[in-house]
Amino acid sequence: MGVLGLLVSFPAVNILTPRRRRRGLHRRYARAVLRCCGIRLRIIDERGAESEAAADENTGVLVVAPHVGWSDVVALAAVEPMGFVARADMVEWPLLGDLARLMRVIPIERESLRQLPGVIATIAERLSAGDTVCMFPEGTTWCGRAHGRPRPALFQAAVDSGTPVQPIRVRYLDRDGELSTIPGFVGVDTFQDSARRVLRSKGVTAELTLLPRELPGSDRHDLARRCERALRVEQTPTIDAHATALGSGPTRLIVRETAAVPETSPHPAAAVS
Repeated sequence: MGVLGLLVSFPAVNILTPRRRRRGLHRRYARAVLRCCGIRLRIIDERGAESEAAADENTGVLVVAPHVGWSDVVALAAVEPMGFVARADMVEWPLLGDLARLMRVIPIERESLRQLPGVIATIAERLSAGDTVCMFPEGTTWCGRAHGRPRPALFQAAVDSGTPVQPIRVRYLDRDGELSTIPGFVGVDTFQDSARRVLRSKGVTAELTLLPRELPGSDRHDLARRCERALRVEQTPTIDAHATALGSGPTRLIVRETAAVPETSPHPAAAVS
């Protein structure tokens, strides 16, 4: 009911709010939606002093982030109001479609290459006007534990407009600090399925890490590779000195050191949990 109330009231409140105060209003609304969904927000700023100083200038910024589900848009808007490049059918969703139009979503048909130059031109125009625009360069959602390769095409907008790129790493963690797949919107999921799963969950935290900005350069492929390196983080396994892993992969068995080790595994792997 809280989410519904916020989505219904936002258009009217947005119109009544003076333009100079709307950025703060959008940020507060996004954070309120996250709270109603039971998602906590954690922001880690790794931009550094030089990059943070550049962020204060009234210039456009292209934000790139991994894509897990619809909650990414809310979490990113809770950090800084921005426009989004999103799937074209999003504007047809109930309630969220009206919100998408207010947020000036740039619709894209991923399968239609003919529309790509127009989308790039629109993004470049927005960036040149000083707007902040976010895109998800993988082109589709992932579960939160895996990821895809970024497509370099839309990076051309930053190259054409000479706009810096702000990578933001997005992860969802459960109450134990492990990666959570609850906000994932993949496969045969419908929006209703995903929303129901998120609203029933507890203890999920959206962790957003603001990384140093990347200069656009002159090659979109190089820019995409640099952003990919920035967004990927090596997962360091937690070492438990009192446990031994038998086997490998996601089905490995963790046993205590005092437990008997089966004779079929004469050389157990290093202890990880």
